[in-house]
Amino acid sequence: MILEALRAEFEQEVNSTRKLLEAVPEKDINFKPSPVSWTMGELAQHIATIYYWYTGTFTKAVYDLSADRIERGAPSDIQATRELFEKNVELARKALQAATEDSLKENWTMQVGGRTVLGPMPRGAVARGFLFNHLYHHRGEMIVYLRASGNKVPGLYGPTYEQNQPQKAG
Repeated sequence: MILEALRAEFEQEVNSTRKLLEAVPEKDINFKPSPVSWTMGELAQHIATIYYWYTGTFTKAVYDLSADRIERGAPSDIQATRELFEKNVELARKALQAATEDSLKENWTMQVGGRTVLGPMPRGAVARGFLFNHLYHHRGEMIVYLRASGNKVPGLYGPTYEQNQPQKAG
């Protein structure tokens, strides 16, 4: 039952993430709201990369990020990031389809270079926190980036504030 809900949420949110990445304009790919922030392109690439982590989360008991090599392309190439997203969504979908309810209860650990940075904890909790909620956090950041750079924000859960405003006669 939980896995069925995760799969349905995954499919719904893939569409929202796609809309958001399609709204990232090439002209503002290097925009960053502060000196310590990622550029819009780096943030978009990170969002696309999160989908890659589904495979390591659902197929390995210990997932070492540093041992995993993913070809990302340049963060300044939004088309490459969109292609990365689509490729990673397919990998994530396969991993989710292969998962079982019992596998959600199994402990999972994330390491970087052999050093544990997350877990051990039940894979289901990892799916919610490390994958789903992590993704939503960064999508929220991207919405702020888009607005701060004067771009339109797509409606992810219905119309945006701007879409609900009366049109001015011009």
